[in-house]
Amino acid sequence: MKFYLIPSTMLIVATAASSARNFSVAAFSIVRSRNSPASTNFFTTDRKLRLRPSFLQRSASSTLTMSSKADDDDEGYDYDYLVIGAGSGGIASARRAASYGAKVAVVEKGRLGGTCVNVGCVPKKVMWNAASIAETLHDMKHYGFSGYDSDAISFDWGFIKENRDKYIVRLNGIYERNMANSGVHSILGTASFSDEAKGVIVTPDDGSDPITYKAKNVLIATGGYPTFPDGEGIREHAISSDGFFELEELPGKAVVVGAGYIAVELAGVLQALGTDTSLVVRKAKAMREFDDMLADTLDDEMQRQGINIYRNTNGVKKIELEGDGLKTVFLNNGEVIKGVDTVLIATGRSPLVEPLNLPGAGIKQKDKGYIITDEYSATNVDGVFALGDVCGNVELTPMAIAAGRRLADRLFGGPEWKDAKVSYENVPTVVFSHPPIGTIGLTEAQAIQKYGEGNVKIYKSKFSNLYYGPWQVEADDKPKTAMKLICAGKDELVVGLHVIGMGADEMLQGFGIAMKMGATKADFDACVAIHPTASEEFVTMFPWGLSNQVSGAKHSPMNGAPGPQPNI
Repeated sequence: MKFYLIPSTMLIVATAASSARNFSVAAFSIVRSRNSPASTNFFTTDRKLRLRPSFLQRSASSTLTMSSKADDDDEGYDYDYLVIGAGSGGIASARRAASYGAKVAVVEKGRLGGTCVNVGCVPKKVMWNAASIAETLHDMKHYGFSGYDSDAISFDWGFIKENRDKYIVRLNGIYERNMANSGVHSILGTASFSDEAKGVIVTPDDGSDPITYKAKNVLIATGGYPTFPDGEGIREHAISSDGFFELEELPGKAVVVGAGYIAVELAGVLQALGTDTSLVVRKAKAMREFDDMLADTLDDEMQRQGINIYRNTNGVKKIELEGDGLKTVFLNNGEVIKGVDTVLIATGRSPLVEPLNLPGAGIKQKDKGYIITDEYSATNVDGVFALGDVCGNVELTPMAIAAGRRLADRLFGGPEWKDAKVSYENVPTVVFSHPPIGTIGLTEAQAIQKYGEGNVKIYKSKFSNLYYGPWQVEADDKPKTAMKLICAGKDELVVGLHVIGMGADEMLQGFGIAMKMGATKADFDACVAIHPTASEEFVTMFPWGLSNQVSGAKHSPMNGAPGPQPNI
């Protein structure tokens, strides 16, 4: 992994993964190779400035040069804002800063968009869609369609992989054009801090000499990378979540190791598409950090789908490659899984900080390497900031985007933005498991611990979606939707909302807005249900309409009050 140094009012660092640390760039290599003719033009003849092609096609007035107002008036700084790392958070912050007139550059060695675009959220959702279609085809007999068991329906892994990868390349181009249109300069290379954070050293990919840049402020947005546990043959014979997107064919038999959202998402995709899938968890079940209702319902559904769950294993001990090319997985509890095509390790991620020389720069870190920041994304070193997965707070792409924009607002937006920051509370998130999960706020256990059991009231419901109504099967065999509202205090403020089931991913955003605005159970009840939908369950939770009639809204909707009016 490489880092670029750029003088600027602010430095943003967001870098791509490096193969030396198992940072997979396979998803990037399908269309463009570093040895291809297209890649030989990625650098200009001027070693001081090595820019992506789209940034060299601009008018003379906007062409990147090392002389600027920042150079002339700001003690030799090259940029007002330097971003190391072109992930979603870094790019969002850079573009917002440029909109205020700041001179901004981004340092990156890989394809634009970071983990989310290239080996995370976006390609994962494509594969989740494919798996969902497979499930619909499997269900079609219950609606009178035939042909599923014939040769008329087949699945081509290579087809969806090729088109998925082409889509990602298009997104890379969109990011590149958006940066250029915003006036953000793009620098190719690997960046690290000089000692005492007096500059940022960028090592170009072409092997030429490193270049040191100065910036008034630096933002570190380098993200994270998947890690492997220790054990004989594990690194040699397993892949990470990045490697999942390199697979050229659908595995016949796969073992997914991990208990977090990445593990259950990829296990669900593989099982739905036809792979004989096993999930290996260290303790009793997956998703233990989530509300028990979510974890238990998902556990039941994964078993119903046919996923083999190995529990209380304490992880993988070793992996052996057999003479037939298949693998044998030995678990720490003595169990053995034989005849495995693919072992996918999804046991955790670490912040991508090793190349940055943070100790030399004096930037403080936590035990696991995460960068310590305050509520304004500032590190302990003046002018150096960090956000996103590299900090380990809320490791979600939209969170990094919001934090990056607010940081740019505060630094460059003028006095009205001097206190701008984001909130890391009540952040909605979705797990694209099968079925999907939506969650925001406290779990039941967390709410009781925080407010006391006597001050917490739980509303919950479990049912089969109407989609499964015509199925002529036993009720227990139908997939379930489970919902929970967690309320606290006399006014029954909604402090937690959790759902698992069909459509959970698309219904959560609106409820997230309500919770951020301080909605109570009475506010939920005041909203008339949309019927027939699954989401209506949240506004009809029994007993309906009997909570203390107190609203968290600025304009109360209680008792048939007229709607709010704009302030003209």
